[in-house]
Amino acid sequence: MASSAIESLYRSVFSDLTVSREEDTEIRTKLEELNVPPDKIVWVRAAAFRIGCEYLTEDDADANVQLLRCINAIVHAVEMTCLVPKDTDADEDSFPDEEVETLYKEAFADLSVDQEESAELVEFFAKCPKSKIISTRAAAFKHACDFLSDDRDTNVALLRCINVMVHALENTCMVPKPYTLKEEVSPEISVEAIGLDASISKAVQHVWDLDVNRLTPNEDYVINVQSGKKPYWAGDDATEPLFTRVDTRELQRPTYKTFIALLDNYSAECGDDEVVTNAERAEIWNFLKAIYSTAPMQFAHKYCAANGDDVPSDPAAFLKLLHKIWFEMYFRQRGGRPDSSGFEHVFVGEIKNGEVSGFHNWIYFYLEEKRGNVNYKGYIKPRSRSDAATNADDQILTLQFEWNGVEKKVGTSFIGVSPEFEMALYTICFLVGQEQNTVELDTGDDVFELNVRCYRMARDKVGTSFVEASAHWEE
Repeated sequence: MASSAIESLYRSVFSDLTVSREEDTEIRTKLEELNVPPDKIVWVRAAAFRIGCEYLTEDDADANVQLLRCINAIVHAVEMTCLVPKDTDADEDSFPDEEVETLYKEAFADLSVDQEESAELVEFFAKCPKSKIISTRAAAFKHACDFLSDDRDTNVALLRCINVMVHALENTCMVPKPYTLKEEVSPEISVEAIGLDASISKAVQHVWDLDVNRLTPNEDYVINVQSGKKPYWAGDDATEPLFTRVDTRELQRPTYKTFIALLDNYSAECGDDEVVTNAERAEIWNFLKAIYSTAPMQFAHKYCAANGDDVPSDPAAFLKLLHKIWFEMYFRQRGGRPDSSGFEHVFVGEIKNGEVSGFHNWIYFYLEEKRGNVNYKGYIKPRSRSDAATNADDQILTLQFEWNGVEKKVGTSFIGVSPEFEMALYTICFLVGQEQNTVELDTGDDVFELNVRCYRMARDKVGTSFVEASAHWEE
């Protein structure tokens, strides 16, 4: 989804501070054409407030009122196009309409919404019946007009407050419409047409391009790569953590949140029995359903169904296949009981024979580093002098670290990518590819030549999957 297209559309709407019927139709049509993924809806709505701040004035109160009306109209279009009301037992007759104004004005009084106020908003909105959602949201804009001033900074703070309130209302009372990727897999990138490696390479690049949930380096997170080293060099060449900062609000997106919920379900030691509880089973299915509501995973499904063997085209059957290859348990220690799964090994990691095995995910790395369980020891120097320098913008990093005092000499991880991107990438290579798959990936500022390795365990399950960077150059 093109973020620039949304921003241009909003600026066009704000240019005359009115939203005609034709413009309302244009906004809805554009949103439908862009096919906004569920995890991007919050950004699309928040962008209306962010861009709207550019049009605030200090000497025209009427213009600022008109601006609020325009933003309300855009938010309404986003809700009508991208969201549906949740099923609720809230009774229309018992909803306290008279309290809406008081609630909003108390929140606007200091131009901020703290955690306590946010909790109060959520509690209040939980009583809101479907028929009252639109009027309750519109009331936030109506009452905000009373708090507009001739000070621009004050008005910017007011817009931020309204955005928080609208977010609380939508999050409490609405859910995204079911997402369906509209595009089909081009026959021009099929295995039959261009061969296995070229086909997988193009498919992976397209999955990357579809990943609107990927975080932005130096904005959503900051890393400090520090010094490079060879895998066999002893010692710690990084005195600081790898992650300087991560905007943890971004980790509340549905696929990130359901991914993180899985990470405490596993024992690091190979050979330890893994008991999957009913609650953990529910978490697994929540994660699978969340990632399948995204473009990268739906494209991966279509690609695998078109190019793989015995890959079902039915979404429910494909989810069952994902569960089987990624989450069904098997034993990694000979003679033991089921102690491992593909997901645990790749994304969480295991300790076997005194070494870290797996553990290729940046989110878990960040969380464990924050807890003090991971010690980053430096990045692994490029194999060739012609390779581009390793820096904080790179979204693929080969590194060395210790986890709970146990060393992983070499490991390559994507940085900042969404959980659905990695699941889509490795699923494609598992279902269509072979044990080693050559991929050229353009990440925007850098191009990487990758070897995506994928090995089986227990005949038909993911044993491990990871990338190796064999070359790296800047565009």
